Order: sequence, then structure tokens, then C-alpha cells
Amino acid sequence: MLKIIFLFFMAGGIPVAIAMAGASLVYILVSDSTLPPFVVIHRMVSGIDSFPLLAVPFFILAGNLMNNAGITTRIYNFALALVGWLKGGLGHVNVLGSVIFAGMSGTAIADAAGLGTIEIKAMKEHGYSTEFAVGVTAASATLGPIIPPSLPFVIYGMMANVSVGALFLAGLLPGALMAILMMLTVAYYAHRNKWGADVKFSSTRLFKALMELAVVIGWPLLLWLLVVKLGTPPQLTVFAGLASLFVLDKIFSFEALLPIMTPVLLIGGMTTGLFTPTEGAIAACVWAMILGFAWYRTLSWKMFVKVCLDTVETTSTVLFIVAAASIFGWMLTATGVTTDIAAWVLGFTKEAWVFLLLANLLMLFVGCFLEPTAAITILVPILLPIATQLGVDPIHFGLVMVLNLMIGLLHPPMGMVLFVLARVAGLSFERTTMAILPWLVPLLLSLGVITYMPNLVLWLPKMFF
Repeated sequence: MLKIIFLFFMAGGIPVAIAMAGASLVYILVSDSTLPPFVVIHRMVSGIDSFPLLAVPFFILAGNLMNNAGITTRIYNFALALVGWLKGGLGHVNVLGSVIFAGMSGTAIADAAGLGTIEIKAMKEHGYSTEFAVGVTAASATLGPIIPPSLPFVIYGMMANVSVGALFLAGLLPGALMAILMMLTVAYYAHRNKWGADVKFSSTRLFKALMELAVVIGWPLLLWLLVVKLGTPPQLTVFAGLASLFVLDKIFSFEALLPIMTPVLLIGGMTTGLFTPTEGAIAACVWAMILGFAWYRTLSWKMFVKVCLDTVETTSTVLFIVAAASIFGWMLTATGVTTDIAAWVLGFTKEAWVFLLLANLLMLFVGCFLEPTAAITILVPILLPIATQLGVDPIHFGLVMVLNLMIGLLHPPMGMVLFVLARVAGLSFERTTMAILPWLVPLLLSLGVITYMPNLVLWLPKMFF
């Protein structure tokens, strides 16, 4: 009955959060259950009474601060210097820019809205079709929740009771794989359409960009050598290292060194135990404020207030969905729905690869209709117990689930990335949908590799956790 009520509410166009909470309340009222209606409010409150969930508003705030501080333009210029001179250059810039911005925003929608405005306009000015520009922007936006930090990983980690830091590390190699496949797709289109470079090759600009990249890679390695091998005081070494970054940025006038360091600082802090993922989200906010207010001086207090209000609005939506999904998931368990589904699946197959195939198909379908946060909170209590029974690692399953739901953001009828890019590019919803279809090939190929090659996902987490 609970499922029927929920589907009835959804069919009536009721928002998913209200549909989940309302279905639970109606079920309690009309069924023979002895549960008081007050349990709905109690379970919703307890569902968001979680320390890891504090990371959600802070990661959203950090992404908004970076976006409003003009960081997106710096990222675009850096990517342009690094790969803009290749054939189909702006397509490669689009992908690389999303890889970098993913380390700050944590969401696909923020990526599409932040970088999409700049990238689509630039690609159209250089003669690319609007459809191609929209397609590559949409596909690369899916990198936002895969490369850390990631809001869906925070939600999944809370629901599945697994380490958020391990999930963040698990997303690095799959994110790199996805980026490579997308850039190969751009190269294919460039070869087929005989596209040339979009900017003139400049050895000076390229060398400067490579220097920037070398600092990003070499800085954490140098700190590790100093602390672990030479035994220098950790805190003093880190502070001295941070000071050196600002000195280098001042001397060489780097384009995006300090913004690119954001995921490095977060991952480094979490793997070394300096802070938890929640505290890392606060650190990301502090870092964004230092860059925006003190270093680049592109943020004003008026902009800061607006960013905070936008963050409150977004956070309230996310947490309301989590709260509603908490009571709904609990009711599914209490009514035996999850047990029945598990028994049916295990009766159908006891092979992990078959279950993963069926789970992928289900999550791709669900992702077309439900917002990722709601989908995660509903599906985790149902699918994760089956996955663990079949020997699937929860970290690996989390990556598979999040990628499926991110692909769902590119599909009608509820794909939010579709709506954002249709508005940014001035295309109809139908043309935007058709533009994205070819880019499902590298995304689904990535999904297949990530699903059936768990070592790609688990190698880094096993090194540190």
C-alpha cells in the first residue's frame, strides 16, 4: 500500500520530498499500524540529525563562493592554455575545465551552470555547433559528483554508513577515466569534421600552465617527504607549504594555481587525518573566502550575503529531501518491502555481475525521474543489503550508484542538467536532449568499466583506509 500511495502522489505532480513524507503519513493513518502519526516527524528529524550531513551546506557554500569569485574564468583560461591549441581545442578545454571545477563545486548542476555559460558562448563564437557545445558540456558536467568533493558521496556515505573520505578517494581514478574517454570523443569529432586548433600555440603559455600543474602535483609529494621521511613538524610544514603557494602565485602570476589546489588540500587533509570530511567542507569555505576576499579581491560583502542566501535555499531543499527519504526508507523496511525485494533478487540470481547489471538498469531508470539525493536515500536501504550479501564492496557500489544517477540528470523528463543547459544555450528542450545522446556512449562505457572493474575504484581507498 505504501508504494501505491507514493506512486499516486508522484503521478499527481507532487514534489518528491512531500510525496515520500506524505505517503508515510497516509499509510500510518489508514493502515492497522499502531504507530502514532508523530513518528513521521520524529524520524524525519532524526534523519538529518547527523554530523556528516553538515558537510552538505558547507560544500554548497564553497562551490557558490568559488563560482561568484570569478574562479570559473580563471579555470577556463588555464585549461585554454593547456589544451586549447589541440584540434577541437575548446572541446578539450570544456572537459578539462569540468575536471578542475569538479574539485570545488561537487555537483553536476553547478558545473553546468558555472562553466557552461562561458564555454558554450566561446565554442559558438569559434564556429562549433550549439548542439556539440551543449553535448560536451552536459557530459563533462557529470564529472562534478565523481571527482571529490561530492555532495552525493556525502549523502551516500551517511546512508550506507561508510567513510566519506574513502568515497572521495574512490572517485579519483574513475573521474580520470571518464575525462580521458570524453577527450577521445572530442578528438574523434575533431578528426571527422576536420576541426583545427582554436587558439594559436604558445610555448610560453603552455610552459606556464605546465609549471602550474607541476606545482599542484609536486606540492603534496614534497610535504609528504618532509613530514614522513625527514620528520619535520606536520603543522608547521603545512603552514609553511601554504605560504609558499601564495608566494609562488605572486611571483609567477599563475592563472588558477590556488583554486586547483582545493581538492588537493581536501583529499590530503582527510587522508592524513587532519580533518574529517565535514571539517574539510568548512576548510573549503575558509579557503574560498581567503581567495575571494583577500587574494583575488573579487568578492564583496554584498555578494557574500547573496551567496549565503542562495546556499540556504539550496541546502534546505536537499535536507528536506533527505528528511523525507529517511521516514520513507524506514517505512519500506518496517513494512517488509526491502526484505521482499532482496528475497526476490536473491531467488532470481546469486551472481554479483547479474545483480550489478540489473541494479544499473534500475538506477538508470530511476535517475530519469528522481533527483539524485532522493534516489540515493530511497535506493540505498533496498539495494545495498543485497549488494553486500553478494560480496559487492559498499564503496564500489556507491560509485556505481552515483554515476548512474548522474547520467540520469541528462535524461528527460526530470534531468536538471538538461533544463540548465537548454536555458544557457537558448535551445529547445528537445534539441538539447538530441545533442546529448551521442555523449551517452563514453558515459555508458565508463559505467561498464567502473561496474565490472572494482579494483579501479578500490585501489586508492585501500591504500589509506
